[in-house]
Amino acid sequence: MDENMYITVTGFSHYYGRKPFAIGNVLVCVKDPSNKYDSEAIVTRLPIIGQVGFVANNMQYVAGGTMSAGRIYDKVEDKFYARVLFTTQSKIICRIENGSDEELEKEIQTQLMQSEGWVQ
Repeated sequence: MDENMYITVTGFSHYYGRKPFAIGNVLVCVKDPSNKYDSEAIVTRLPIIGQVGFVANNMQYVAGGTMSAGRIYDKVEDKFYARVLFTTQSKIICRIENGSDEELEKEIQTQLMQSEGWVQ
């Protein structure tokens, strides 16, 4: 990827709320083509915890200046990473990261160890 791409994460209220989305945290994003509601679905996950939300794919939920799951679907790998930049009551704004998988996975492990007790 040459340019910065930004996404909106939604649906987190159905999982762990905003707790996993501290500014700077890295999330794992995985395409979910078998999703019966959206063939371009992309889930957001964290190791140990599991799913924490979805990349928004409905213009009602996509924040201005970010791209929907459908717009990035063919521009990203099946698994990619995103960094939390901003949070609101209903949306999490993230930047798709270009770093190595190894570095980003290590960063995720560190952030999980430093979490404030919300990881069971």
